[in-house]
Amino acid sequence: MTQNNNSILTVGSMAFDSIQSPAGKVDQVLGGSCNYFSIAASFFTPVQLIGVVGNDFPTSHLEWLKSRGINTDGISIIPDGKTFHWTGEYGNDLNEAKTLATDLNVFETFNPQLSEPQKKANTVFLANIDPDLQHQVLDQVENPSLIACDSMNLWIDIKPDSLKKLLERVDIVSINEGEAEMLTGTRHLSKAAEAIQAMGPKVVALKRGEYGASIFVGNECFLAPAYPSPDVKDPTGAGDSFAGAMMGTLVSRNLDRNSITLQDLKEAVVHGCVFASFTVEDFGPARIMKLEQHEFDSRKETFLGMIRV
Repeated sequence: MTQNNNSILTVGSMAFDSIQSPAGKVDQVLGGSCNYFSIAASFFTPVQLIGVVGNDFPTSHLEWLKSRGINTDGISIIPDGKTFHWTGEYGNDLNEAKTLATDLNVFETFNPQLSEPQKKANTVFLANIDPDLQHQVLDQVENPSLIACDSMNLWIDIKPDSLKKLLERVDIVSINEGEAEMLTGTRHLSKAAEAIQAMGPKVVALKRGEYGASIFVGNECFLAPAYPSPDVKDPTGAGDSFAGAMMGTLVSRNLDRNSITLQDLKEAVVHGCVFASFTVEDFGPARIMKLEQHEFDSRKETFLGMIRV
């Protein structure tokens, strides 16, 4: 595998999702935090993906990932295993999914091992998985110049110590505002961000669902609205694709922990919000897998027109 200084090494889940929302129902569409993140990030920069799937995972999708500049050498295919399967539903409140079933399958024994080139990655994004596994990946990377992570309420609840130790090791954290409240005990956005920064990350990105996203760096912040998508079918993966577009933008500009500015983050967050607005327009990653550059550019201009004064 050729090392690319402008690539992102990411580790997370690859899955099948069965989803019901007010817009309909689907069974076993592609899903997983790493899938959504990689698709979005690859719109801006190459990606190296670490994950695990069973022999039921479509080869056609792996080939599609490769066609998008996503290096799949780090995906382990377990011959007699089944891919992680999540079943969930959304009610009228599309900001919150109700988990109906989680079948970990091959993901239960996931043991990410990096190749020698992968250990030299400059940028690492730890998508939403067990913080112990996130630590395991960081322990193998030699000298990254930028580390970011995501997490969720489950890990805040059952592994808070491991997660807080992880936050000491990362530069950017991307979580939703409910998780920020759970982690810090405050609903006030800026106070929650300040408390999380005190745990380690220089940059805190708070995802706010239909209300957009907020980014905090030092004493500065930027609040971006969500693009008003008229046809929301499935919010699954919107936060992961937001993070993918945000990180892809930063990495495409050779930015590291010492050179990122608020202005850089503003544009990265705008890209994240725009990309997420496409994600919700269909079930699974179907919409963003066929997203064209001119569509993204057009919506970005519309979005910028919304927030300019």
